Amino acid sequence: MKNKKALILLLSANAISHFAQGISMLAIPWYFTKIVGDPSTFTLIYAIATFITLFWGLYAGALIDRFPRKNIFLTICAISFVVLVSVAAAGYLKGQVPLLLVAFVFCFTLFNYNIHYPTLYAFGQEITEKHLYSKTNSLLEIMGQATNVLSGAGAVMLIEGIDLSIGSYHLQIEPWPIKRIFLMDGMTYLLAMTLIYFIKYIPTTPKKISTEPIAVRLKEGLQYLKNRPLLFYFGNASFTVFIFVLVSTHVLWPIYIDQHLEAAGDVYATTKVHYAIGALLAGFFVSRVFRNQNSVYSIIALMLLALIGFEVLALSQNIYLLFAFALGLGIANAGIRIQRITYLFNHIPNHIIGRTNSVFQSINILLRSIFIGLFSLSFFSKGSNITWAFHLAAIATIISLIPLFWHYRKLRNLTFK
Repeated sequence: MKNKKALILLLSANAISHFAQGISMLAIPWYFTKIVGDPSTFTLIYAIATFITLFWGLYAGALIDRFPRKNIFLTICAISFVVLVSVAAAGYLKGQVPLLLVAFVFCFTLFNYNIHYPTLYAFGQEITEKHLYSKTNSLLEIMGQATNVLSGAGAVMLIEGIDLSIGSYHLQIEPWPIKRIFLMDGMTYLLAMTLIYFIKYIPTTPKKISTEPIAVRLKEGLQYLKNRPLLFYFGNASFTVFIFVLVSTHVLWPIYIDQHLEAAGDVYATTKVHYAIGALLAGFFVSRVFRNQNSVYSIIALMLLALIGFEVLALSQNIYLLFAFALGLGIANAGIRIQRITYLFNHIPNHIIGRTNSVFQSINILLRSIFIGLFSLSFFSKGSNITWAFHLAAIATIISLIPLFWHYRKLRNLTFK
């Protein structure tokens, strides 16, 4: 692999920033649910912010195909550093971070996600030879989820604190205030920016840069998929489980754990750890398990696994089943993502991958906004009503499986570039 060093630096930078970012994104929903006691307000903020990212996501895709991916990463890290450190500084000056700024950090990070991850995968494709796409995607998943395990474990310690005695050994960690978590998050962006600065690479294929206006470039992405309807169906249907992963992590799990299971914040963070372990396992083994099957077959199988998990969670009231569900969902979602991205890499040229991904991302965001808005209703915050959200997740997954079953043979044999 000619760009091995560049890929290592990219993975390292992503892991470092993702670690603290993961703790922040676990701490904020729990802060609203348990500390503030107002999960419905947080869910409404999440729904509005997610809807706004619909328009940002389209623009971000055009930027990814227009400018060098390295420069985009440097800009993301610099802005994120300034924002997180400024909010943390406000918290230290005022004694605590104002609730509005806590919500702002969450919304800002959502906007960050919508350019960070498409850039990450486009950059990965740009520096990777075609026959190594699957391996690179697995590495991205493994590193990302290993970081999720660490950030989840860190969240267990920092959100609730630790007071543990083993024989004569005593470990005590006081819960961190959210301002300190934000400060740590901001500093990791600075370190990530330093690593990205030293990335040097040779593109595996010449990059075709479009200098047309943004609106024209967005239209190109839509037109590309319009001319390839099967690819459009595949890209959207295979994205469904991801919708409910994000909704579960930030909305459903905090309410489910607090209201339905009546458990503490360490259960929430531990659930995320189990999810990350499942996703990590997928990074190591999914490509091997399905090496004799095509990508569409493996995606259908993993979506069925997620479907079963949604129903089990809706019909149970057990912490250990929640952990098992999170583990299975991690395997399913990460496995789907690896197989999905590899399939898209093999059917979409690098010079237009950002714009086509923006179309899929925007539709995903729109659907996510609808579901988050629905779950912001006070009905879902009362008693065990949150379980109905998982029934809806199962129904949405069934609906998404229909076009994959219906067009299975055509998708399997799709050969255009």
